[in-house]
Amino acid sequence: MQARGKDPETSLAAEPGLPGGAGVVQPPAILVERDGGVARIILNRPERINAIDDSIRFGLPETLRGLDCDPEVRVAILCGNGPRGFCAGADIRETRPPETPVEAHARLGRAPWIDSLDQFTKPIIAAVHGVCMGGGFEMALACDFRLASLDALFSLPETGLGLIPGAGGTQRLPRLIGLGPALHLMLTGERIDAAEAKRLNLVTKVLDTRDELMAAADAIARTIAAKPPTASRFVKKAVRASTEMSLAQGLLLERDLFALLLTTEDRVEAANAFREKRAPRFTGS
Repeated sequence: MQARGKDPETSLAAEPGLPGGAGVVQPPAILVERDGGVARIILNRPERINAIDDSIRFGLPETLRGLDCDPEVRVAILCGNGPRGFCAGADIRETRPPETPVEAHARLGRAPWIDSLDQFTKPIIAAVHGVCMGGGFEMALACDFRLASLDALFSLPETGLGLIPGAGGTQRLPRLIGLGPALHLMLTGERIDAAEAKRLNLVTKVLDTRDELMAAADAIARTIAAKPPTASRFVKKAVRASTEMSLAQGLLLERDLFALLLTTEDRVEAANAFREKRAPRFTGS
């Protein structure tokens, strides 16, 4: 999915030695496209429905770190390449040497890669089409909010495999839709469509087609990118903190952030532009 005819950036070097023969150069697992202050982060393993392997586990945090440090980028969209879906979850073809439980726990603790979405300070939107299961669902949950096309299917099937969602699903999903509905989805592994996801508040909008989904995500991202970037980062910080703080603590944080924004050049520019009846020019200062 290379929109607007631009050459996408790549976040990873070629991946030698993956299936297809020794030393075969594989396409990068993560692509980035930019349009002004908006960056599209594209999961790029369409032949595997963007299934998660180490190229994504290491590539996504690397990409997010780069975009977070880039002052030109104000908002990001996470989406999947190919017609079949956003992400099918962990790649079952990926092989690892046998591990003890202690070794597996240590490995997972060293690389909490989905947490990089939580740590991204700028707004990030998940644009979900087709299959969105397991770790793919958990990636979408870690974004700030989600849009879906009508063909989207969501599922956390891990218990059927003798596992539990292990990339934040047991923690993020109940916070989003409530304890009972979250347990229902995780214990049954039930697949839900976009309409049910909207009813459960998993997604904020449902679009008829994939093209409409990406157009809507781009439009929302451009709206956010046009606003003072520090205000956007602060509202994200305050709202996300609200799930972990008491009301009193959250109100204190809100007041502190509000006071800091009063001192910014962008706040002055917004007032001047309103008075002068012109479009504001926000710089992030």
